[in-house]
Amino acid sequence: MKITHGFFNKNGGVSSGIYKSLNCGPGSRDRKFKISKNLDIVKKKIAKKCKNIFLLHQVHSNKLVFINKNFDLKKKIKADAIVTDQKKIPIAVLTADCVPILIYEKQVNMVAAIHVGWKGAFKGIIEKVIRFMLKKGCKEKNIFVSIGPCISKNSYNVREDFQKKFLKKDIKNKIFFKIRKNLIYFDLPNYVKSQLKLMKIINIDMIKIDTFEKKNNFFSARRASKSNHGDYGRNISVIMIN
Repeated sequence: MKITHGFFNKNGGVSSGIYKSLNCGPGSRDRKFKISKNLDIVKKKIAKKCKNIFLLHQVHSNKLVFINKNFDLKKKIKADAIVTDQKKIPIAVLTADCVPILIYEKQVNMVAAIHVGWKGAFKGIIEKVIRFMLKKGCKEKNIFVSIGPCISKNSYNVREDFQKKFLKKDIKNKIFFKIRKNLIYFDLPNYVKSQLKLMKIINIDMIKIDTFEKKNNFFSARRASKSNHGDYGRNISVIMIN
């Protein structure tokens, strides 16, 4: 295999309480040494020998960072997507209802990880990453995308102004909304998929697991908020060129 990748749920770590157990989010209020231990657990599952997992300070933007051979991996960067053609550097995004996207281009041997909330999707982060990869010599037909576990339309209740914003951008976006018992629901994963299709990406795999559903064992910001937890753990999604 040229790459190793995985979407991790909340199981298999050392954190406790509301962060139980594989919380990988340095931005959470969990104990730092536990987060570090959890990241080590994930790293060992990805590869015996590789650099530390590279994470961003995610800000719901359309910004990306490209890791080349001269890149300083200790840099803390505010962005929501990582692209690299370097081997043995696991790149990852953290989510808790947002969409994690992992991308692999088999000819150029390039990978990307994107954190896509509704803001990032609205601001065009997916298009930006694909365009960047194409500029680097990648071809649409050689790009393989996996859309990871995230909140589904049955769980994602939104306000009317949220819907208006999307309809104002493009009236065709109405297919991503449905009304049930006078409440509006938004289909974030399929909106994300449509963005990839607009970029002529055909190799798309979607993992249809709803992070909001408790039985699925994923951290969920929305579920934590409804339970008044005050904070929540983060799921990690990782990809690396071997």
